[in-house]
Amino acid sequence: MNVEKLIEKMKRQPNGIRPEEAEKVLKAYGYEPVRQKGSHKQYLNKETGDLTTIKQENPLKKVYITDILNRIGE
Repeated sequence: MNVEKLIEKMKRQPNGIRPEEAEKVLKAYGYEPVRQKGSHKQYLNKETGDLTTIKQENPLKKVYITDILNRIGE
């Protein structure tokens, strides 16, 4: 699934997003996984210095999806 479709899905259905889908969107916007401790994975945007932590659970909680959408300007 392409990134635009994933973003639409995130807006439409924020409670049904898998960690892999969220990671694909973050990577498309310049975030790289930098650290994982237990079930929490950190993503860093090297351009902006923005760091976000996402708990790797399936599906992700809505709060993480809302946060990602805000960070990428959607």
